[in-house]
Amino acid sequence: MKFGVFLGPEHKPSNNPTWDLDRDLEFVEHLDKIGFDEAFIGEHHSSGWEIISSPELFIAAAAQRTKNIKLGTGVISLPYHHPLMVAERITLLDHLTHGRLIVGVGPGALPSDAAMMGLDYTSLRERMEESLEAILALFTEEGLIDRKTDWFELNQAQLQMLPYTRPHPEIAVTAVISPAGANLAGRYGLPMLALAAATPAGQKVLASHWNMYSEQLARHGKAEPDRKDWRLVSCIHIAPTREEAERQVAYGIDHAARYALRDASFLQAVLDTSGLPADAPWLDIFRASELGVVGTPEDAIEHIERMQEISGGYGTHLIRVLDWANPRDTFDSYELFAREVAPHFQDSSRRRVENWTTFSGSENEFQKALTAANERARNRYEAERSADAARGGAGAAK
Repeated sequence: MKFGVFLGPEHKPSNNPTWDLDRDLEFVEHLDKIGFDEAFIGEHHSSGWEIISSPELFIAAAAQRTKNIKLGTGVISLPYHHPLMVAERITLLDHLTHGRLIVGVGPGALPSDAAMMGLDYTSLRERMEESLEAILALFTEEGLIDRKTDWFELNQAQLQMLPYTRPHPEIAVTAVISPAGANLAGRYGLPMLALAAATPAGQKVLASHWNMYSEQLARHGKAEPDRKDWRLVSCIHIAPTREEAERQVAYGIDHAARYALRDASFLQAVLDTSGLPADAPWLDIFRASELGVVGTPEDAIEHIERMQEISGGYGTHLIRVLDWANPRDTFDSYELFAREVAPHFQDSSRRRVENWTTFSGSENEFQKALTAANERARNRYEAERSADAARGGAGAAK
Protein backbone atom coordinates (compact mmCIF):
# COMPACT_ATOMS: atom_id res chain seq x y z
CA MET A 1 0.00 0.00 0.00
CA LYS A 2 1.17 3.53 -0.78
CA PHE A 3 0.68 6.67 1.27
CA GLY A 4 0.52 10.34 0.43
CA VAL A 5 -1.14 13.62 1.29
CA PHE A 6 -3.82 15.83 -0.15
CA LEU A 7 -2.58 19.37 0.50
CA GLY A 8 -5.32 21.91 -0.27
CA PRO A 9 -3.68 23.62 1.58
CA GLU A 10 -6.01 24.68 4.40
CA HIS A 11 -4.56 27.65 6.25
CA LYS A 12 -6.32 30.14 8.50
CA PRO A 13 -6.97 33.29 6.42
CA SER A 14 -5.38 35.58 9.02
CA ASN A 15 -1.98 33.86 8.57
CA ASN A 16 0.91 35.35 6.62
CA PRO A 17 0.44 33.76 3.16
CA THR A 18 4.14 33.87 2.24
CA TRP A 19 5.04 32.02 5.43
CA ASP A 20 2.28 29.46 4.85
CA LEU A 21 3.46 28.73 1.30
CA ASP A 22 7.07 28.41 2.43
CA ARG A 23 5.97 25.98 5.12
CA ASP A 24 3.99 23.96 2.57
CA LEU A 25 7.13 23.55 0.49
CA GLU A 26 9.12 22.53 3.58
CA PHE A 27 6.36 20.06 4.44
CA VAL A 28 6.52 18.34 1.05
CA GLU A 29 10.29 18.23 1.34
CA HIS A 30 9.90 16.56 4.76
CA LEU A 31 7.45 14.01 3.33
CA ASP A 32 9.98 13.13 0.64
CA LYS A 33 12.70 12.55 3.25
CA ILE A 34 10.56 10.25 5.42
CA GLY A 35 9.36 8.10 2.54
CA PHE A 36 5.85 9.24 1.59
CA ASP A 37 4.93 8.23 -1.94
CA GLU A 38 2.73 11.08 -3.20
CA ALA A 39 1.67 14.66 -2.51
CA PHE A 40 -1.36 16.14 -4.27
CA ILE A 41 -1.63 19.94 -4.44
CA GLY A 42 -4.95 21.73 -4.83
CA GLU A 43 -6.25 24.47 -7.13
CA HIS A 44 -8.57 27.06 -5.59
CA HIS A 45 -9.35 30.70 -6.23
CA SER A 46 -11.56 31.80 -3.34
CA SER A 47 -12.35 31.31 0.37
CA GLY A 48 -9.02 32.63 1.69
CA TRP A 49 -8.06 29.20 3.01
CA GLU A 50 -6.77 27.15 0.08
CA ILE A 51 -4.42 29.70 -1.44
CA ILE A 52 -2.58 27.74 -4.13
CA SER A 53 -4.12 28.96 -7.38
CA SER A 54 -1.81 26.94 -9.62
CA PRO A 55 -0.75 23.48 -8.44
CA GLU A 56 1.57 23.32 -11.46
CA LEU A 57 3.62 26.29 -10.22
CA PHE A 58 3.82 24.87 -6.71
CA ILE A 59 4.84 21.44 -8.03
CA ALA A 60 7.60 23.01 -10.15
CA ALA A 61 9.03 24.59 -6.99
CA ALA A 62 8.57 21.43 -4.89
CA ALA A 63 10.24 19.29 -7.55
CA GLN A 64 13.47 21.23 -7.08
CA ARG A 65 13.47 20.40 -3.36
CA THR A 66 12.59 16.70 -3.57
CA LYS A 67 14.00 13.53 -5.08
CA ASN A 68 11.56 10.63 -4.94
CA ILE A 69 8.04 11.68 -3.97
CA LYS A 70 5.51 11.89 -6.80
CA LEU A 71 3.75 15.23 -7.09
CA GLY A 72 0.13 15.46 -8.17
CA THR A 73 -2.35 18.15 -9.10
CA GLY A 74 -5.17 17.85 -6.63
CA VAL A 75 -6.88 18.75 -8.84
CA ILE A 76 -6.74 20.83 -12.01
CA SER A 77 -10.24 22.27 -12.43
CA LEU A 78 -10.55 21.54 -16.14
CA PRO A 79 -13.52 23.88 -16.93
CA TYR A 80 -11.40 26.85 -15.83
CA HIS A 81 -8.73 26.34 -18.51
CA HIS A 82 -8.42 25.80 -22.25
CA PRO A 83 -7.54 22.09 -22.74
CA LEU A 84 -4.56 22.89 -24.98
CA MET A 85 -3.05 25.02 -22.21
CA VAL A 86 -3.62 22.24 -19.67
CA ALA A 87 -1.97 19.64 -21.92
CA GLU A 88 0.97 21.96 -22.61
CA ARG A 89 1.54 22.68 -18.90
CA ILE A 90 1.29 18.97 -18.06
CA THR A 91 3.87 18.16 -20.72
CA LEU A 92 6.29 20.80 -19.48
CA LEU A 93 5.88 19.79 -15.84
CA ASP A 94 6.30 16.11 -16.69
CA HIS A 95 9.73 16.97 -18.11
CA LEU A 96 10.69 19.25 -15.22
CA THR A 97 9.83 16.53 -12.68
CA HIS A 98 11.47 13.76 -14.77
CA GLY A 99 8.25 11.77 -14.74
CA ARG A 100 7.25 12.31 -11.10
CA LEU A 101 3.99 14.02 -12.06
CA ILE A 102 0.47 12.71 -11.42
CA VAL A 103 -2.39 14.69 -12.96
CA GLY A 104 -5.53 14.80 -10.85
CA VAL A 105 -8.47 16.36 -12.70
CA GLY A 106 -11.92 17.47 -11.63
CA PRO A 107 -14.71 19.92 -12.40
CA GLY A 108 -13.89 22.43 -9.64
CA ALA A 109 -14.81 22.13 -5.97
CA LEU A 110 -15.80 25.62 -4.87
CA PRO A 111 -18.92 27.23 -6.38
CA SER A 112 -17.41 30.62 -5.48
CA ASP A 113 -14.54 29.98 -7.90
CA ALA A 114 -16.95 29.37 -10.78
CA ALA A 115 -19.12 32.35 -9.81
CA MET A 116 -16.21 34.79 -10.10
CA MET A 117 -15.59 33.58 -13.65
CA GLY A 118 -19.25 33.77 -14.60
CA LEU A 119 -19.54 30.00 -14.99
CA ASP A 120 -22.67 27.98 -14.34
CA TYR A 121 -21.58 25.58 -11.60
CA THR A 122 -24.12 22.97 -12.70
CA SER A 123 -22.47 22.72 -16.14
CA LEU A 124 -18.92 22.14 -14.95
CA ARG A 125 -19.08 18.35 -14.99
CA GLU A 126 -20.04 18.31 -18.68
CA ARG A 127 -17.28 20.80 -19.48
CA MET A 128 -14.80 18.68 -17.60
CA GLU A 129 -15.73 15.65 -19.71
CA GLU A 130 -15.30 17.65 -22.93
CA SER A 131 -11.94 18.98 -21.78
CA LEU A 132 -10.62 15.59 -20.67
CA GLU A 133 -11.53 14.01 -24.00
CA ALA A 134 -9.65 16.75 -25.85
CA ILE A 135 -6.60 16.51 -23.57
CA LEU A 136 -6.35 12.75 -24.04
CA ALA A 137 -6.68 13.22 -27.80
CA LEU A 138 -3.77 15.67 -27.77
CA PHE A 139 -1.66 13.12 -25.90
CA THR A 140 -2.59 9.97 -27.78
CA GLU A 141 -3.74 10.79 -31.32
CA GLU A 142 -1.42 11.41 -34.23
CA GLY A 143 -1.85 14.37 -36.55
CA LEU A 144 -3.75 17.58 -35.90
CA ILE A 145 -6.73 17.77 -33.55
CA ASP A 146 -9.97 19.63 -34.24
CA ARG A 147 -12.65 20.11 -31.58
CA LYS A 148 -15.40 22.70 -31.16
CA THR A 149 -17.64 23.09 -28.13
CA ASP A 150 -19.62 26.00 -26.74
CA TRP A 151 -16.64 27.06 -24.61
CA PHE A 152 -13.41 26.06 -26.37
CA GLU A 153 -12.08 25.28 -29.82
CA LEU A 154 -9.10 23.27 -31.06
CA ASN A 155 -8.16 24.24 -34.59
CA GLN A 156 -5.45 22.03 -36.16
CA ALA A 157 -3.98 21.70 -32.67
CA GLN A 158 -0.93 19.69 -31.71
CA LEU A 159 1.45 19.58 -28.76
CA GLN A 160 4.83 20.92 -29.78
CA MET A 161 6.64 18.24 -27.74
CA LEU A 162 5.72 14.86 -26.33
CA PRO A 163 5.61 14.27 -22.57
CA TYR A 164 8.48 12.74 -20.64
CA THR A 165 6.09 9.89 -19.69
CA ARG A 166 4.52 8.05 -22.64
CA PRO A 167 1.84 8.35 -23.73
CA HIS A 168 1.20 10.79 -20.87
CA PRO A 169 1.61 11.06 -17.08
CA GLU A 170 -0.85 9.18 -14.93
CA ILE A 171 -4.22 10.97 -14.93
CA ALA A 172 -6.64 10.39 -12.03
CA VAL A 173 -10.29 11.46 -12.05
CA THR A 174 -12.10 12.67 -8.93
CA ALA A 175 -15.05 10.53 -7.88
CA VAL A 176 -16.80 12.16 -4.93
CA ILE A 177 -20.50 11.38 -4.42
CA SER A 178 -22.20 11.41 -7.82
CA PRO A 179 -21.64 8.57 -10.31
CA ALA A 180 -20.22 10.95 -12.94
CA GLY A 181 -16.57 10.65 -11.87
CA ALA A 182 -16.59 6.86 -11.67
CA ASN A 183 -18.24 6.56 -15.08
CA LEU A 184 -15.83 9.04 -16.67
CA ALA A 185 -12.78 7.31 -15.22
CA GLY A 186 -14.04 3.95 -16.45
CA ARG A 187 -14.76 5.28 -19.93
CA TYR A 188 -11.13 6.28 -20.43
CA GLY A 189 -9.48 3.63 -18.27
CA LEU A 190 -8.17 6.16 -15.74
CA PRO A 191 -7.82 5.61 -11.97
CA MET A 192 -10.23 7.18 -9.48
CA LEU A 193 -9.50 9.65 -6.68
CA ALA A 194 -12.11 9.44 -3.89
CA LEU A 195 -11.94 12.79 -2.09
CA ALA A 196 -14.98 12.21 0.15
CA ALA A 197 -14.19 8.60 1.02
CA ALA A 198 -14.17 9.21 4.77
CA THR A 199 -17.56 10.93 4.97
CA PRO A 200 -20.70 8.88 5.63
CA ALA A 201 -22.07 9.83 2.19
CA GLY A 202 -18.76 8.99 0.54
CA GLN A 203 -18.52 5.63 2.29
CA LYS A 204 -21.99 4.67 1.11
CA VAL A 205 -21.03 5.04 -2.56
CA LEU A 206 -17.53 3.52 -2.50
CA ALA A 207 -18.68 0.02 -3.45
CA SER A 208 -21.13 1.30 -6.08
CA HIS A 209 -18.46 3.57 -7.55
CA TRP A 210 -16.16 0.60 -7.99
CA ASN A 211 -18.94 -1.39 -9.67
CA MET A 212 -19.77 1.51 -12.03
CA TYR A 213 -16.08 1.94 -12.78
CA SER A 214 -15.64 -1.75 -13.57
CA GLU A 215 -18.73 -1.78 -15.80
CA GLN A 216 -17.51 1.21 -17.78
CA LEU A 217 -14.05 -0.31 -18.23
CA ALA A 218 -15.58 -3.48 -19.64
CA ARG A 219 -18.04 -1.56 -21.83
CA HIS A 220 -15.24 0.43 -23.44
CA GLY A 221 -12.83 -2.46 -23.84
CA LYS A 222 -10.35 -1.27 -21.21
CA ALA A 223 -8.10 -3.42 -19.04
CA GLU A 224 -9.43 -5.16 -15.96
CA PRO A 225 -9.71 -2.79 -12.97
CA ASP A 226 -6.89 -2.88 -10.44
CA ARG A 227 -7.69 -1.74 -6.92
CA LYS A 228 -4.08 -0.72 -6.30
CA ASP A 229 -4.72 2.30 -8.57
CA TRP A 230 -7.59 3.60 -6.40
CA ARG A 231 -6.85 6.49 -4.01
CA LEU A 232 -8.95 7.29 -0.93
CA VAL A 233 -8.65 10.38 1.29
CA SER A 234 -9.22 10.99 5.02
CA CYS A 235 -7.84 13.18 7.83
CA ILE A 236 -5.28 11.74 10.27
CA HIS A 237 -3.26 13.26 13.10
CA ILE A 238 -1.41 10.96 15.48
CA ALA A 239 0.85 11.14 18.52
CA PRO A 240 2.25 8.53 20.94
CA THR A 241 -0.95 8.77 23.02
CA ARG A 242 -4.51 9.77 22.20
CA GLU A 243 -4.42 12.45 24.88
CA GLU A 244 -1.30 13.98 23.34
CA ALA A 245 -2.87 13.96 19.85
CA GLU A 246 -5.95 15.72 21.21
CA ARG A 247 -3.79 18.30 22.97
CA GLN A 248 -1.88 18.96 19.75
CA VAL A 249 -4.92 19.52 17.53
CA ALA A 250 -6.43 21.83 20.14
CA TYR A 251 -3.89 24.30 18.73
CA GLY A 252 -6.05 25.01 15.68
CA ILE A 253 -9.04 22.67 15.41
CA ASP A 254 -11.58 25.43 16.14
CA HIS A 255 -10.52 27.18 12.95
CA ALA A 256 -9.71 24.10 10.86
CA ALA A 257 -13.00 22.33 11.62
CA ARG A 258 -15.07 25.39 10.71
CA TYR A 259 -13.63 25.15 7.20
CA ALA A 260 -13.49 21.35 6.90
CA LEU A 261 -17.09 21.10 8.15
CA ARG A 262 -18.32 24.27 6.47
CA ASP A 263 -21.09 22.51 4.53
CA ALA A 264 -24.10 23.47 6.67
CA SER A 265 -26.25 20.52 5.60
CA PHE A 266 -23.42 18.05 6.25
CA LEU A 267 -22.69 19.60 9.64
CA GLN A 268 -26.36 19.44 10.61
CA ALA A 269 -26.52 15.81 9.54
CA VAL A 270 -23.51 15.05 11.75
CA LEU A 271 -25.17 16.74 14.72
CA ASP A 272 -28.49 15.01 14.07
CA THR A 273 -27.07 11.51 13.74
CA SER A 274 -24.64 11.85 16.64
CA GLY A 275 -27.02 13.56 19.04
CA LEU A 276 -24.41 16.22 19.75
CA PRO A 277 -25.54 19.76 20.53
CA ALA A 278 -24.64 22.56 18.13
CA ASP A 279 -22.15 23.96 20.64
CA ALA A 280 -20.36 20.64 21.13
CA PRO A 281 -16.53 20.74 21.04
CA TRP A 282 -15.22 20.64 17.50
CA LEU A 283 -13.15 17.55 18.25
CA ASP A 284 -16.33 15.65 19.19
CA ILE A 285 -18.07 16.88 16.03
CA PHE A 286 -15.06 15.94 13.91
CA ARG A 287 -15.01 12.42 15.29
CA ALA A 288 -18.76 12.07 14.78
CA SER A 289 -18.33 13.19 11.16
CA GLU A 290 -16.08 10.16 10.47
CA LEU A 291 -13.71 12.38 8.51
CA GLY A 292 -10.72 10.68 10.08
CA VAL A 293 -8.60 10.08 13.17
CA VAL A 294 -7.10 12.03 16.05
CA GLY A 295 -5.29 9.45 18.10
CA THR A 296 -2.46 6.93 18.10
CA PRO A 297 -0.73 4.89 15.38
CA GLU A 298 -2.97 1.99 16.38
CA ASP A 299 -6.05 4.18 15.84
CA ALA A 300 -4.77 5.11 12.37
CA ILE A 301 -4.16 1.45 11.48
CA GLU A 302 -7.67 0.52 12.59
CA HIS A 303 -9.14 3.43 10.59
CA ILE A 304 -7.36 2.47 7.36
CA GLU A 305 -8.24 -1.20 7.79
CA ARG A 306 -11.89 -0.19 8.19
CA MET A 307 -11.71 1.87 4.98
CA GLN A 308 -10.17 -1.12 3.22
CA GLU A 309 -13.09 -3.22 4.39
CA ILE A 310 -15.76 -0.68 3.43
CA SER A 311 -14.28 -0.04 -0.02
CA GLY A 312 -13.36 -3.60 -0.83
CA GLY A 313 -9.69 -2.63 -1.09
CA TYR A 314 -7.62 0.23 -2.49
CA GLY A 315 -3.97 0.97 -3.17
CA THR A 316 -3.13 4.46 -1.89
CA HIS A 317 -4.28 6.30 1.22
CA LEU A 318 -4.00 10.09 1.06
CA ILE A 319 -4.10 12.13 4.26
CA ARG A 320 -6.03 15.37 3.91
CA VAL A 321 -3.77 17.95 5.51
CA LEU A 322 -5.51 20.16 8.06
CA ASP A 323 -3.83 23.12 9.73
CA TRP A 324 -4.90 22.03 13.20
CA ALA A 325 -1.59 21.33 14.96
CA ASN A 326 1.47 23.53 15.17
CA PRO A 327 4.13 22.97 12.48
CA ARG A 328 6.46 20.90 14.68
CA ASP A 329 3.67 18.60 15.88
CA THR A 330 2.40 18.28 12.30
CA PHE A 331 5.81 17.17 11.05
CA ASP A 332 6.12 14.74 13.97
CA SER A 333 2.69 13.24 13.23
CA TYR A 334 3.66 12.36 9.67
CA GLU A 335 7.03 11.04 10.81
CA LEU A 336 5.29 8.80 13.37
CA PHE A 337 2.90 7.65 10.63
CA ALA A 338 5.81 6.76 8.34
CA ARG A 339 7.61 4.94 11.16
CA GLU A 340 4.75 2.97 12.73
CA VAL A 341 1.66 2.98 10.50
CA ALA A 342 2.94 2.61 6.94
CA PRO A 343 5.06 -0.50 7.71
CA HIS A 344 1.93 -2.31 8.91
CA PHE A 345 0.47 -2.08 5.39
CA GLN A 346 3.70 -2.34 3.39
CA ASP A 347 5.11 -5.58 4.82
CA SER A 348 8.36 -3.76 5.52
CA SER A 349 8.68 -4.70 9.20
CA ARG A 350 7.13 -8.20 9.25
CA ARG A 351 10.43 -10.08 9.10
CA ARG A 352 11.90 -7.92 11.88
CA VAL A 353 8.89 -8.62 14.08
CA GLU A 354 9.04 -12.33 13.32
CA ASN A 355 12.75 -12.37 14.08
CA TRP A 356 12.31 -10.53 17.37
CA THR A 357 9.45 -12.84 18.38
CA THR A 358 11.63 -15.87 17.74
CA PHE A 359 14.60 -14.33 19.48
CA SER A 360 12.72 -13.15 22.56
CA GLY A 361 10.78 -16.39 22.83
CA SER A 362 14.01 -18.34 22.91
CA GLU A 363 15.80 -16.03 25.32
CA ASN A 364 16.17 -18.68 28.04
CA GLU A 365 17.81 -21.11 25.63
CA PHE A 366 20.05 -18.36 24.29
CA GLN A 367 21.05 -17.42 27.85
CA LYS A 368 21.88 -21.03 28.61
CA ALA A 369 24.02 -21.18 25.48
CA LEU A 370 25.71 -17.90 26.42
CA THR A 371 26.37 -19.15 29.96
CA ALA A 372 27.77 -22.41 28.62
CA ALA A 373 30.01 -20.56 26.17
CA ASN A 374 31.33 -18.31 28.94
CA GLU A 375 31.93 -21.32 31.19
CA ARG A 376 33.78 -23.12 28.43
CA ALA A 377 35.94 -20.08 27.78
CA ARG A 378 36.81 -19.81 31.47
CA ASN A 379 37.62 -23.53 31.67
CA ARG A 380 39.91 -23.29 28.66
CA TYR A 381 41.61 -20.26 30.15
CA GLU A 382 42.17 -22.01 33.50
CA ALA A 383 43.42 -25.14 31.77
CA GLU A 384 45.91 -23.13 29.71
CA ARG A 385 47.13 -21.30 32.84
CA SER A 386 47.60 -24.63 34.63
CA ALA A 387 49.51 -26.05 31.67
CA ASP A 388 51.73 -22.97 31.47
CA ALA A 389 52.40 -23.17 35.21
CA ALA A 390 53.26 -26.83 34.94
CA ARG A 391 55.64 -26.20 32.06
CA GLY A 392 57.24 -23.37 34.00
CA GLY A 393 57.72 -25.50 37.11
CA ALA A 394 59.26 -28.29 35.09
CA GLY A 395 61.76 -25.89 33.56
CA ALA A 396 62.82 -24.54 36.96
CA ALA A 397 63.41 -28.02 38.31
CA LYS A 398 65.92 -28.74 35.55
